[in-house]
Amino acid sequence: MLPRRVSPPRLPGLLSVPLLTMTLLTVACSRQPEPAATATPAPAAAEASAPPAPAPTVDALAEVTASMERFLAARSFHAVMTVEGGQPMQNEMDFVAPDRYRMIMPVGTQVIIGDTMYMEMHGQQTKVPIPEGTISQWRDPMKIRENRSGMSAEFLGEENVAGQRARKYRVRHTQPEPGEFLYWIDREKRPLQLQHSGETASGPYTMTLVYSRFDDPGITIDAP
Repeated sequence: MLPRRVSPPRLPGLLSVPLLTMTLLTVACSRQPEPAATATPAPAAAEASAPPAPAPTVDALAEVTASMERFLAARSFHAVMTVEGGQPMQNEMDFVAPDRYRMIMPVGTQVIIGDTMYMEMHGQQTKVPIPEGTISQWRDPMKIRENRSGMSAEFLGEENVAGQRARKYRVRHTQPEPGEFLYWIDREKRPLQLQHSGETASGPYTMTLVYSRFDDPGITIDAP
């Protein structure tokens, strides 16, 4: 479900996240008052106060990676892709594991089952074979399993997206070229929205992917 002449974000995979630097806790010591001079002096007693619990930290890259693994394990989902600027368009796609796709585009509805595409163009149906791997980019738009280095993530807080409370991240990558995108994760730790901006010969664009209906048995895809 990729826009013509608009490249999707090529996102490398996992990068080991360094541990966050821990704050050193200072142990406060108190001394007992000395007894009278006629008594044997008592040794000073050091009473350490209990250190406070460290503040929770966010392992943003681990959270982003885990959500994409859940995405790859989904049995079905619905996605809406909107492109603004350049060549504006909106497409929809349904997926049913392991290899069924339905894409609703302005020119018609395309159905893919295995290595066969049932292509509708302006009201006419055509059945054509497709090379293996042609549509795999729709299952792994972030290329997490393809690239295993050069990616980092920053947690940006929470906000409402598509009527849901979501965790927002900025993800940066260095392979195959430097870039970044915004990424939202829902309460079930699955991808909810991905937004990428870039530029083509037609001008700047923003591509937004919104995911929903994960593992919905109501999504079925049959040959036309």
